[in-house]
Formats: sequence, structure tokens, C-alpha cells
Amino acid sequence: MRKMERIQSAPYPLEGFYDEMFCEGPGVRTHYDQVYQRFAAIHKEELSAKQRATERRMMEEGITFTLYNPDQMQPLERTIPFDLIPRIIPKNEWLRLEAGLIQRVKALNRFVHDVYHEQRIIKAGIVPRKMIVANCYFRPEMKGVEVPGGNYITTSGIDLIRDHQGEYYVLEDNLRSPSGFSYLFKSRTMMNRLFPELAFSCSIRDVEHSLNHFLTVLRSLSPNRNREPVIALLTPGQYNSAYYEHTFLAQQMGIHLVEGRDLTIMDHKVYMRGLKGLRQVDVIYRRIDDEYLDPLSFSPDSMLGLAGIMNAYRAGNLAIANAPGTGVADDKAIYIYVPDMIRFYLQEEPILNNVPTYLMSDDADRAFVLENLQEMVVKETSLSGGYGMLIGPAASAQELKDFAMNIRNYPGRYIAQPTVQLSRAPVMQQGSMVPRHVDLRAFVLAGANESFHVVPGGLTRVAMTEGSLVVNSSQGGGCKDTWVLS
Repeated sequence: MRKMERIQSAPYPLEGFYDEMFCEGPGVRTHYDQVYQRFAAIHKEELSAKQRATERRMMEEGITFTLYNPDQMQPLERTIPFDLIPRIIPKNEWLRLEAGLIQRVKALNRFVHDVYHEQRIIKAGIVPRKMIVANCYFRPEMKGVEVPGGNYITTSGIDLIRDHQGEYYVLEDNLRSPSGFSYLFKSRTMMNRLFPELAFSCSIRDVEHSLNHFLTVLRSLSPNRNREPVIALLTPGQYNSAYYEHTFLAQQMGIHLVEGRDLTIMDHKVYMRGLKGLRQVDVIYRRIDDEYLDPLSFSPDSMLGLAGIMNAYRAGNLAIANAPGTGVADDKAIYIYVPDMIRFYLQEEPILNNVPTYLMSDDADRAFVLENLQEMVVKETSLSGGYGMLIGPAASAQELKDFAMNIRNYPGRYIAQPTVQLSRAPVMQQGSMVPRHVDLRAFVLAGANESFHVVPGGLTRVAMTEGSLVVNSSQGGGCKDTWVLS
């Protein structure tokens, strides 16, 4: 391949945004040199052919996500838009992120334990009691329950963004049943297939070993130490939007994929039905929410879970990942207190900062936000996936009016944040590089006794619409492979 001169400017205006590949002056950031040279030299026809082959392969393998639009009669199943240009994170940058992520999840895990036991952080006046007991994810059934290995948060997806100066911030903590693992691993597989020489020459961290780590942390939770643990992934079924991911993870880790109807309870133990009869299950990695897990303990009309599974859990015969009740730390209002949790439980200063956040239940915060609503991002605390959200600069006058009324009527439901100018990265469209906003969902795996593994790189999510800040797959966002340099 012809050696190209480093370009002197980006192929598009930077417009004051932090760009992952390009910068003022030298043009291409040093760690992107090889990637830029490869993509700048490739013909449009070859790029188009690779893109078509990728989309065809994704459809053949069923790598899809279901979009639910209230304006449509039927949900739309589609492939995840995948961009060919990888995102690259230098080694030293990643080491800081890795340390900050482990610190954060460790503090959150201790917070969840504290909430259901001593409640020291409430007694210390750091987190208001009403923020816990009024939280829709707080499960009184978990009070006093000792979870296997002391670990509530086995899997977490921590969403990171960069501002206009390139500084990382934590945007959200996803702790109940975070999704995106499969897209991370399949993104790497596709890049290795499309550009094998590029992935090799850049010397990047492997992600495949993280599947072994995933299986190891699940095994570490088993309450039965006398035999090889039986692990099952509990799925809502094929009509769930992330069902592809459920099947992928079960296949790759060699664990059983089950629905509630495949399980039964005897003597406070969970058994799985099979061709050879019943087999006791030791660990359940569940991908259904708390309220559907056990109709005897939570929602009585649930057809997805298993009646009595909580009795088996409380009896110590079963591990459930993530633990029921973990969502109490997932709430967007609780997010505000995470830096204080780190100081309280770990006696450390946070390595990664939160985005400045306003509580609408606070009179002063609410007045400030209502006065500046057109500059704010407002989120409903109990929702995820980009739902129940207002992006002030892109909102219509009617949307601003409606949200202002909702905030006044139901202030406890909302938080607000200033609109952060998310960093951008180039994506390929019609053979040209164009800028799109990105974030990074980093995945932290935690086993018994606070053993941690951070998947190298995580999943870069892309707002595929020009100017949009919404990167969620459920809202039409795409993804990139993320490379951590070794």
C-alpha cells in the first residue's frame, strides 16, 4: 500500500467538536495514522462492496435489533448499522478508563449491599431515604438477603462520553441487564474478516478472551461447590428485541438458553427440563426484569419467569446475575450520588466524573432548568434506551412546553443535564468520511469477592443521523468496532 503523507486537515469541518480521528494542526491523530492511510487509499467501489457484504452477513446470522415505534402498527426488525472505521483508544487512555470503571462498579456494588442491609449511607445523610424507598427498582424482598459471593452487579454497561475538550464523563450506569455484548464481539469478528492486515498491524487488545472471563465470573457465583456448576441464561423468548444477543452469549459460553417454562421448582431448588430428565441449575444469568422474574414475589401476571425462584434464591440454592433489586443503583436520580458513594465506601476520589446533573425534585434545580430548558437534556429517571427523553436544542416549542408541564407536575420523575457536545468520529457514507456523534458503552464483569474484568474497548455507539445526539440502538443508532492499543 502506498505510504501517504499525513493530511493537514480533516475531510470535514471540526466545528468545535472533539473528533476521535482528526485534530487541528497535524490533522490525523498519531494513533489513527495506519487506519486513516488504509481508508484514504481504498476505492469507493471496494468500500461499498465491503459494506454490502457486512450487511448481508449480519442479516444471514440474524444480528438484528427490533425497533418499537408507537406510530407503527408492527415493530421493525433490522440489522444494526455497522460502520467500517474503527474507533481507537490509546493504551494509557484506556488504563485510566479501566481503573475508573472498576472503582465505580465496586462502589455501586457496595451501595446496593448497604441499601439492603445496614443502610449506612442513608444514616450518614449522604443519600436521602426517600430516594431509596420511593425508587421503583427498590425491592423490599431483598432486605437482609446474602447474595452469592457478595456480588450484586455481575454485568454492567457504563456509558461514557467525551466533551469538546476530549475529557471523559460517565453519562449513565446500566446495571440491571445491560445489552450490547454480542454487538461488541461481532463487530470485532467482522473487522478481522474485512481488514485482517489492518487489525494485525495496529497491535490491538483481544476481546475474545472476555467471553471466558464472562463464564468464569458466572461460575464463581455458584453456591454449589461440590460439582461443575450448571449455568442457564433466562430469556423472555424470541420476540424480545435483544434475543439474538441471548442466543449468541449462550452459544459462545456453552451455557443453557432457557425460558421460564423450561424450569421447575422442587424443594426450593431450580431444575431445568431436558431429554435426560431434570437437572439442577446453580446460576441463572437473567435477561428479564425484576417484575417478571417471579409472579409470587413481583408481578403476579408474569408469564416469563418462574414461580418460586425467589424462594430458591433466598434459600441459598441459586445465584441470579444480576441480583434482583440491583436496579436501585441504576436509577438516573441515584446516579448523582455515585461520586459520593466512591468517597464513602472506598475513601477515594472518583477517577471518572459525572456529567453535571440537576434533580427536578429540588426547587432551585427545577427553577434553573425550567428557565433554561431549551439548553438541557431531560431524562425520565426510570426509563432507558433513549425513551422519555428531551434534547432541548433539537426540541420543538410544543415539546418544550409539554416537558415543562410534566416537570412541574411530576418533578420526582426527571433529572436534567446540560447538553454536552458529544465527541465525533468519522463514518463512511457513499465512500466519504462524514462526522457523527459517538459514545462508548464499557462493560465491566464482576465475580465473587470483587474480582473484576473490563472488556477491552467496549462498544462504540454511533448516532447515524447527522447532528443527532441519540446513539441508542432502540432509537436507530449504529456501532463501530473499538480498538484498544496494546
